[in-house]
Amino acid sequence: MSQAADRLALGRIGESVRREDATPKVTGEFAYGSDLSAPGMLWGRTLRSPHAHARIVAVDVAAAVALPGVHAVLLHGDVPGAKAYGLEFPDQPVLAGDRVRYYGEPVAIVAADGPERARRAVAAIRVEYELLEPVVDPARATEQPPLHPDRPTMRHGYREDPRPNVIRHLVIRHGDPDVVGDVSVTGVYELAGQDQAFLGPESGLAVPDGEGGVDVYVATQWLHVDRAQVAPCLGLEPEQVRIHLAGVGGAFGGREDLSMQIHAAMLALYTGRPVRMVYDREESFVGHVHRHPARLEYEHRATREGKLVCVRARIVLDGGAYASSSTAVIANSTAFAVGPYRVDNALLDGTVVYTNNPPSGAMRGFGAPQVCFAAEAQMDRLAAALGIDPVELRLLNALAPGDRLPTGQLLTGSLPTAEVIRRAAALPVPAPEPLPRDPLRLPGGAGNTTHGDGIRRGVGFAVGFKNICFSEGFDDSCAARVVLRADGRAEIHCAAADVGQGSASVILQVARTELGTDDVVLAPATTASVGSAGSTSASRMTWMAAGAVRDACREALAERERTGGADVDVEHVFRHPQTLPLDPETGQVTGARAHVALAVAAMRVVVEVDVDLGLARVVWVGVAQDVGKAINPRSVEGQIEGGIAQGLGHALMEELVVRDGRILNASFTDYLIPTALDMPPVTIDLVEEPEPDAPYGVKGVGEPPTVVSTAAVTSALRDATGLLLARVPVRPEDVALGSR
Repeated sequence: MSQAADRLALGRIGESVRREDATPKVTGEFAYGSDLSAPGMLWGRTLRSPHAHARIVAVDVAAAVALPGVHAVLLHGDVPGAKAYGLEFPDQPVLAGDRVRYYGEPVAIVAADGPERARRAVAAIRVEYELLEPVVDPARATEQPPLHPDRPTMRHGYREDPRPNVIRHLVIRHGDPDVVGDVSVTGVYELAGQDQAFLGPESGLAVPDGEGGVDVYVATQWLHVDRAQVAPCLGLEPEQVRIHLAGVGGAFGGREDLSMQIHAAMLALYTGRPVRMVYDREESFVGHVHRHPARLEYEHRATREGKLVCVRARIVLDGGAYASSSTAVIANSTAFAVGPYRVDNALLDGTVVYTNNPPSGAMRGFGAPQVCFAAEAQMDRLAAALGIDPVELRLLNALAPGDRLPTGQLLTGSLPTAEVIRRAAALPVPAPEPLPRDPLRLPGGAGNTTHGDGIRRGVGFAVGFKNICFSEGFDDSCAARVVLRADGRAEIHCAAADVGQGSASVILQVARTELGTDDVVLAPATTASVGSAGSTSASRMTWMAAGAVRDACREALAERERTGGADVDVEHVFRHPQTLPLDPETGQVTGARAHVALAVAAMRVVVEVDVDLGLARVVWVGVAQDVGKAINPRSVEGQIEGGIAQGLGHALMEELVVRDGRILNASFTDYLIPTALDMPPVTIDLVEEPEPDAPYGVKGVGEPPTVVSTAAVTSALRDATGLLLARVPVRPEDVALGSR
């Protein structure tokens, strides 16, 4: 397989650049991972468990092997190398061996001449299961038999917790958690699981190289960590496995974990032929991790003037069957549980547990949306109890450089919380639209279920923040390679996965700025030509890739000066300032910082609610966001709008309905996501206060709007209805029945 280098539209730092992939994506010409093919290609398919928890008694593949056109049927024992893998902890079997731990867990894989023959082969495999009691209630998980008796996440510097099924337990003690305020408000909040709902399902192509190695073309977020997991399971050296980025149809965290990579590579090496795997939508729903469902108990204590005195929170996240990135997600949830506010005393207790529910992992916001929803509801309740304007209460407590987080970290970078709040609050709210009006601009929309009678209008406000880049001592780095030709041409190599967020544009804008030329091309992202760029997650890629490309360009120019204008080939590895772990007993920093930097966003939302029918419409969203420096303002605004859409979806419609470990709505017919008709006008105010430690002062922008928008939309719903609405998504019956 070969891929041509992409030349993007001209543009340098600070300019709005039109992305070259925009036109082919909307015209259907863009090549996604599911579009790949190769001569002699076979089709791969996966047999998945129909049970959430069961022992595998026997597997009979004879009928499948005997079918015409079937070239391979592989089981757990056929995995040539390590039998398990994992994003952070190798606790997940490549193919289930003695038992299955979630509905949809892979049990067998097949390769056949076409997709229908592969489907028939999977259907012909007979598996005898002995059903086991599933662990499905996170609140009871620590009292039930362990799903992983070997406790794979223990002894990694975390707090030791002897209870069964604990993935990680983190306690942050700050000041005196027993201090008493003049006013106290409490609340219990719940968030359902949310799917990343990317439009392009998991897909890819594995091609054997004829020398024992394999090339895997896949839609992913982290090429080199894919290789680090794939190669050991194949029993190969890393250089024998080359991961190439295929066209990605959205990611949002759901492609950080492996999907078909090992399976397709196993089949390709076994058969000696290319193997293509493409999940259908139902398989996609069970084939990747989701946002962690959460239950949160809060108490806020404050003075009569509104100054926060103490925050206490207990957070329980459902990690599902395997660890994935749950240890980092619970760290984020616990560390950011207070929100972007000063507080001298706190007790924040966070636990994430194993269950037999669908695996949870990375999703846009990475644990911060859950606590933002609860903490901002608490701030609204506190404002009501004190008779203080909600915006003024937030300004009174706004976190700023020089303050300390509950972890004890001193804030030294850019964090313009008060400025962001003021600018969001100053955005003009649109006037109510008179009736009658087009049903599309009423709650219920095209359903034409209301004509405006009994509609109430509400205005909500929320603030949230999140870390930028990886934290807690992770050795975060990004490599970039610059090739300068004697004739003036430049070629950039970086394994950054552009999953739709526009990192390819950023890389070339940086290169053109540093090299002073427009004759720059970006080579395809692959493990074969450059070192790791890290993951396209944690709002880190703009910071890390910009730093790596900037420094590589500068080194290449210096090298060309020394060599007198000959061809130059330079690779540079960029690292951000070092972070350190939290103390496992106190949750306090063990050095200067646990987080590299933080970004804050504030959002004002207008909704209309038909309280009789329980239908809601988001009328307008205004957002001010701390972006450091906008390298491509148009792309930044697009990321903010996309983040708002996902948070709006979680507030009003997106919910994984899980019963006894099984997802009951694994399709876009039953799992609802916002469409263009659901998206309101959005007013965006970019707050550019450069981050001193970041290249060009940049900050990631994709996650903060999702962190805040669920809380802001629900705040507006509360204002319209007068209801507590302590769970999202808010269902129509929550409003209609509660308003009676």
